[in-house]
Amino acid sequence: MSQGTKERVTLRQLFAFFLPLGLSASLVTISHVIINSTLARSVSPELIIASYALPMSILGITERPAVLLRQTCSALVRDRRSFRAMSRVAFYVLGSVFVLGGIISYTPLGPWIFTNLFGAEEAMIPGMIAVYRVLMFVSIFSGIRCLFHGIIIYNMRTKWLTIGMGIRLLGMYLLSLYYIRTGVDSAVAGAVIFLTGMIIEASVSVWEGRSLLRRVIPEVKEGHEIASASQIFPFYRPLLYSSFIAVIAGPAINAFLGKTSDIALAIASFAIAGSVTQLVQSFFSYIHQIVLNFHRKDPAAVLRFTVMLSLIPAALLAVLCFTPAGPWFLQHVMGASERLMLASLSTLKIFMLMVLLFPWLDFGNGLLMLRSQTKVMVWSQAANVTVTLAALFLGVLWNPAWNGAIGALAQSLGIAAELCVVFYVLRETSKADGRLPGSLLAAPPKPNESSESE
Repeated sequence: MSQGTKERVTLRQLFAFFLPLGLSASLVTISHVIINSTLARSVSPELIIASYALPMSILGITERPAVLLRQTCSALVRDRRSFRAMSRVAFYVLGSVFVLGGIISYTPLGPWIFTNLFGAEEAMIPGMIAVYRVLMFVSIFSGIRCLFHGIIIYNMRTKWLTIGMGIRLLGMYLLSLYYIRTGVDSAVAGAVIFLTGMIIEASVSVWEGRSLLRRVIPEVKEGHEIASASQIFPFYRPLLYSSFIAVIAGPAINAFLGKTSDIALAIASFAIAGSVTQLVQSFFSYIHQIVLNFHRKDPAAVLRFTVMLSLIPAALLAVLCFTPAGPWFLQHVMGASERLMLASLSTLKIFMLMVLLFPWLDFGNGLLMLRSQTKVMVWSQAANVTVTLAALFLGVLWNPAWNGAIGALAQSLGIAAELCVVFYVLRETSKADGRLPGSLLAAPPKPNESSESE
């Protein structure tokens, strides 16, 4: 999107752009709530949720290269020629992800990972492997979905992300009702629900994306030089490296929770509290897109919009933590037992720190992308992981009985460390650019086209 001339941006414009993105992100989180609430109604909820949560941690790593296809495509695809090049990159990426998933699922590496890295009990391993054998296909359909999401977002058809998620959730909910009616006796049920939803969403994205390729996108756009996979990989690799640093935190948290006083309760309470926190926070996870698309036009309006949004997720979480709404939601909507509800509620209170900080981290990352300073994210995410690991180690060492709350505190402190690095660099860059010392409000110099979209 070209953004060379400053102009006044209204809140109505910002909301019209932001709401479909925020809604689609919230709906993604609801899918995990559906799964966890289904598994919570099983005969052994703590054991089964833990058996699902640990393979999901592995999926968080193996799926990440596929998810990065979204911002790569939206940044570099401008015509059908560049889309064919992007498709070749996607083929290489998804092929590699599939091979890695097969190695984890069908070789001794999988049991070794769950036993030695996550501290899972021997009896839990067969169930976890069975879950991951289903989840490995989620990565493939997620990559296909993200490839076409890139086209949809660049062409400002963001409503189709919401439509696709809505249809996905309907399919997942109907399948969850079937499992609840017939009985949930394995964590594989959660994996099947997740895979079904991802196939549905990928199908909708392919349908709309291919329609845009036929009707809107030209065969060759004048001045756009992307024509081969070799031109795309230099953009893709830095994103991949920085994201691999970031995804270490999730598996590390579950691995350390495997060393707490009550392993199943710790992992299950963290999984439920984490899914509720993501449900509250996810709607506000596209502030970086507001920065990318509107900051040059009206930086003051973007800052006001961010200030207005930043307090909402913390307020929503406070309602759940300190009013009867929280216990009611965890027991009747999430299906948690009283013991699991109390542990999840304690963990949820710690997450309030993270939801206070995250909107500003997303704002800062948007400025980094706008200023072509994405290499900074490698260092900021390294700081996040370092602090998270240190907090996990100290938490387990000093008070293992704190269980899932250890993970929530570590994750929150990691976000705080990442935020400090991002804003320190932005502040120093503002001084170096000759703007008002310490100011983050002034619009940055205009970068090339490929850094203007995510």
